[in-house]
Amino acid sequence: MLLFDAHLDIGMNAVEWNRDYTRTLAEVRADEARLTDKRDRGRGTVTLPELRRAEVQMCVATLIARVEMNAWSPVAGWRSQAQAWAITEAQLAWYRAMEEAGEMRMVRDRAGLDAAVADPQRAIPFLLSLEGADSLITPGHLERRYEAGLRAIGPAHYGPGVYANGTDATGGLPGKGRELLREIERLGMILDATHLCDDCFWEALELFGGAVWASHHNSRALVPHNRQLSDEMFLALKERGAVVGVALDAWMIVPGWERGKTTPQSAGVTLEHLADHIDHFCQLAGNALHVGIGSDLDGAFGTEQTPQDVDSIADLQKLTGILARRGYGAADIEGIFHGNFLRFLREALPA
Repeated sequence: MLLFDAHLDIGMNAVEWNRDYTRTLAEVRADEARLTDKRDRGRGTVTLPELRRAEVQMCVATLIARVEMNAWSPVAGWRSQAQAWAITEAQLAWYRAMEEAGEMRMVRDRAGLDAAVADPQRAIPFLLSLEGADSLITPGHLERRYEAGLRAIGPAHYGPGVYANGTDATGGLPGKGRELLREIERLGMILDATHLCDDCFWEALELFGGAVWASHHNSRALVPHNRQLSDEMFLALKERGAVVGVALDAWMIVPGWERGKTTPQSAGVTLEHLADHIDHFCQLAGNALHVGIGSDLDGAFGTEQTPQDVDSIADLQKLTGILARRGYGAADIEGIFHGNFLRFLREALPA
């Protein structure tokens, strides 16, 4: 089954984790066998060869560099917006190098999307997204990123941000955030609601009139946490024609996870539990048209924090059988694996 993955932090891994994504998964794990600076060293699940083995038809690849606001976060930040901008510049330069090497190819518009889908090549098609807007020194910097190929943006990440409050934070959009929303809409970009705190989520949906999705989110009804989508949030996104990508981070899949203590084995978490989130959203919507996959499998964690039956992104293919056994037909499974996000992009991308 061809797969569309709506969220991978490929550039971050290449630049900050110093991972050569052109190598095989076994080679990358061997490279990192004696490293301890990152908790997922030697346990990664994503490389470019592995994406091909996973039959990834296209992915959303991020730029990401948050500013640390002296608030606790599981993801480290930078001390200034200028530093964060520089890090995303480095990530962008790496994507360009991958394009020149024939490893990846950026999709900027509908014509590029149709060409990528119709003519599979070794180069993996990707849509460029910005996770957290802190690195934009001013709202006007967004146009520079748009000209470089950026087509989607999530204003927030973890904690309080420059333009929006994110996971574990509260409060509405600052003036800069409202200005940024206007710029996103003017440029015709996709707003990613992922990581927005509840206050900012509802305010953004009210103010923003363009295309919106949630690239990597699971259900708050199944795993209570502000990082998750409540049923009301999901239904509001559904009314906007959005697609929500379910994520593979284990703490978002089963309740009661304690970082650094719980393991996939002790929690018993498997892809069946991820299918619970898919099914919950589909039952809410009354159809399977608004759910996809946004794995986040290289989002600063590895097999220490994935379902125990996921050793590689290629194991996402196991979901086809799980969904079929739950009564999902071939068309619905194809929609969840790739069709729903492709349909969304055919409407949201510039002609």
